[in-house]
Amino acid sequence: MSASRNILLLPGDGIGPEVMAQARRVLDWLQSTGRGRFEVTEDLVGGAAIDAHGVPVRDATVARALAADAVLFGSVGGPKWDSVPFEIRPEAGLLRLRKELGVFANLRPAKVFDALVESSSLKPELVRGLDIMIVRECIGGIYFGEPRGIETLPDGSQRGVNTESYTTQEITRVGRVAFDLARARQGRVCSVEKANVMESGLLWRQVMTALHAAEYADVPLTHMYADNCAMQLARNPRQFDVIVTGNLFGDLLSDLAAMLTGSLGLLPSATLGAVDAAGRRHALYEPIHGSAPDIAGKGLANPLAQILSLALLLRYSFGMTQDAALIELAVENTLGSAGRTADIPAPGRATLSTAQMGDAVLAELGRLG
Repeated sequence: MSASRNILLLPGDGIGPEVMAQARRVLDWLQSTGRGRFEVTEDLVGGAAIDAHGVPVRDATVARALAADAVLFGSVGGPKWDSVPFEIRPEAGLLRLRKELGVFANLRPAKVFDALVESSSLKPELVRGLDIMIVRECIGGIYFGEPRGIETLPDGSQRGVNTESYTTQEITRVGRVAFDLARARQGRVCSVEKANVMESGLLWRQVMTALHAAEYADVPLTHMYADNCAMQLARNPRQFDVIVTGNLFGDLLSDLAAMLTGSLGLLPSATLGAVDAAGRRHALYEPIHGSAPDIAGKGLANPLAQILSLALLLRYSFGMTQDAALIELAVENTLGSAGRTADIPAPGRATLSTAQMGDAVLAELGRLG
């Protein structure tokens, strides 16, 4: 790759800076071996930004994210900021970034590496070979719908209100992402909602059905209620290929699917916007784990989800598919041959620190490269 690409790093809070440091090492390795040229900048978000600037993300940081070719995000939040006003909580910084960037399709792969079959919460025969992609709409639905808020009623009691709302256009655009992904995978899409009790779910099902008939008749489409989907993920997860769903259900189901793989510390995500006329799209990449404040600063965090998020960045934003696959293979080989971080222990294997796991991945990259 000859052109230099701009990447904005937003490590955030808790273990975010620790795991981001290991992803930065992989970026440096790519540059040192001539595989890519990157201009890397860093800024504050979440609680770190509240401490420094009084807001979870500054206007200047949003502007830098909009100007970047891609954003690599860590994690935000922690009990330190539990008492701040709700509107400036650390998570509000991430929500604003998603909204301002227009990144509406959150891709959350849940893949079980052969070396970690025994680490899954389910029996090995249920998860061996599991490879699911959950596509979550992430700038609509109940997290953004209006009206919302807490109001005081005439009798002095209070009522909290959040609104689940979706438009035809919002459903169609995320549906296209899911169908396009399925065409490059196993070729199946399951659309998930609650059409039996929610009008927004009924519209979701109607729009997905119409989109399928009009543009994707070659891709088998099924529909499933969200509660049943949760049960089926625990009963027979390999029945799924691509699951497409709204913001709230996607949030819940992707965390459930994550535990099938053995650890939240292993799973990356990509959140993509629409492709513009120049072929460019805004995109934000992040591990799905949280800030884990209880282990922050102790060198215990698993950096693999952050490193794999970088691999997704290379694939979806820069078209560096071979380099992305190389990183993913290095991670898989490392899990099969090296020690493990504390979240994925294995008998007879050394327990590695965050930096030591980074060392192991870089050593494997060097061997493969």
